[in-house]
Amino acid sequence: MMNGTLRDVATAHGASFFLTLKTLRFQGIIESCVSTSGGSFKINLDNATEGCVVTRFPPEPSGYLHIGHAKAALLNQYFARLYKGKLIIRFDDTNPSKERDEFVENILQDCETLGLKPDAVTYTSDSFSQILEMGSKLIREGNMYIDDTPLDLMRHERINRIESAARGNTVEDNLRLWGDMIAGNEKGLECAARFRMDMQSDNGSLRDPVAFRCNLSPHHRTGTTHKVYPTYDCACPFVDALEAGNPSRKFFSFTTNMMGLRKVHIWDYSRLNFVYTTLSKRKLQWFVDHGYAESWNDPRFPTVQGLKRRGLQIEALKEFILMQGASRNVNLMEWEKLWTLNKRIIDPVCPRHTAVEDEGRVAVTLLNGPVNTESVSVPRNKKYPSAGTKVSSRMSRIWLDLADAELLEEGVEVTLMDWGNCIIKKIFKDGPSGATVSMEAELNLKGCVKSTKMKLTWLPNMNELVPLKLLDFDYLITKKKVEEEDNLADVVNKQSKVEIRAHGDADLGKLRKGDVLQLERKGYYVVDAGFEPGVQPMVLLCIPDGRTRSWGVSRNK
Repeated sequence: MMNGTLRDVATAHGASFFLTLKTLRFQGIIESCVSTSGGSFKINLDNATEGCVVTRFPPEPSGYLHIGHAKAALLNQYFARLYKGKLIIRFDDTNPSKERDEFVENILQDCETLGLKPDAVTYTSDSFSQILEMGSKLIREGNMYIDDTPLDLMRHERINRIESAARGNTVEDNLRLWGDMIAGNEKGLECAARFRMDMQSDNGSLRDPVAFRCNLSPHHRTGTTHKVYPTYDCACPFVDALEAGNPSRKFFSFTTNMMGLRKVHIWDYSRLNFVYTTLSKRKLQWFVDHGYAESWNDPRFPTVQGLKRRGLQIEALKEFILMQGASRNVNLMEWEKLWTLNKRIIDPVCPRHTAVEDEGRVAVTLLNGPVNTESVSVPRNKKYPSAGTKVSSRMSRIWLDLADAELLEEGVEVTLMDWGNCIIKKIFKDGPSGATVSMEAELNLKGCVKSTKMKLTWLPNMNELVPLKLLDFDYLITKKKVEEEDNLADVVNKQSKVEIRAHGDADLGKLRKGDVLQLERKGYYVVDAGFEPGVQPMVLLCIPDGRTRSWGVSRNK
């Protein structure tokens, strides 16, 4: 499913028909998506019969799952369950240089996060011996030959439809060189096994592609047992047929016929492409290797873990993907649509809290304020009682954000949220800079809150406030559409993170990692690290809300 192809096989009788949406677990979401956004689940799955359809999701364990993989995985599960068939998660572990147990473990974690319930988890490496036997068979039948042509020359010949000199090798020579490859000796390392297809084909992928290559790196499951490994295009059709799945693309049909395997059904659908984003695992690894991202779960990454860490709810991700359907239309998508869906989920239920930025914060003395601190219970979300309550501490000295204080004038009446009105009496400014440093005000709790133009967030000037580190993020890439030939060093955004220190109300300290909240008049956040007194502040990551950004690389788009 990694390359935008549904892999199913229909082995019983029947005709192509519209795939009923009511069998999906997320019936309401699907019906809404199809009716409002045009997501289509109509595909021509010929000869499909209930109970006889197998789909498989084949991640390569060379990175974590990203949003494109999520689309593949969820669509595979959708069609498998639609036909009461089987879903297989198969790790395409044919490149030991890039694959690690860490990636296997995190992919399984990501699948669980997405709600995938596979009927089986398998590995291509389980079939290595059988695939190698198939390679020997293909050589003996004249359908594969061993080529020691240097890589650059081989690439040149394929582009220009020039047959390799090795194409004329005898079966005996090919078997001898094949033995060198299996042994991983010096000569074998110079060779590659190639399918004998059609060097004059207009389809470049059919010009004798590589089927096996040597690799001496230890495999994460089989160690050093094997020295030669099948390519994806060789292993995939073989194991697909073995597991009753189906290969993708015309090339795979060619190879399954060559191998004498069953015929299968092919359906291609569009990849997900996003602005200012790459979904290439090789390029994502580059950001990690060069220190522009912390890891594969970096909140700027389009990975399942990165998006979840940023505050994306899995329900929103599923809804977004199902809205796309199995369409073949290719679009460059904006992230705002996904984050708007996310806001619709979190806004009605998340608790509201208050924070004041440390830099330049302004002390306000309420001349007629409480002599002693007053503690009042207020709702954490006025429209969602289940969010509970929090304690609002009222005292004669409070803090305001500098940005708010700079807008105030003496004599103006404003509303202190969750308290009441006050009138600004005196503003004190720093002489050289002219910045507001403090002010005096008087409470007017009988004043009408509806009549004031400014509703201000505030915090009591007390030691119990929770120190905060507020992080906001920009795109990692400065170019709207990344091309394959782009040098990432030329388009990387070197200023993609902004950090602000602040303090929040005391009840924030009760939140734990992963909790979502709204800092009133600032935005939505997710707790990335809880507050540990004397050890670390609470770390909050800003959750995009779908609105056009006022800063960063996309502000002028």
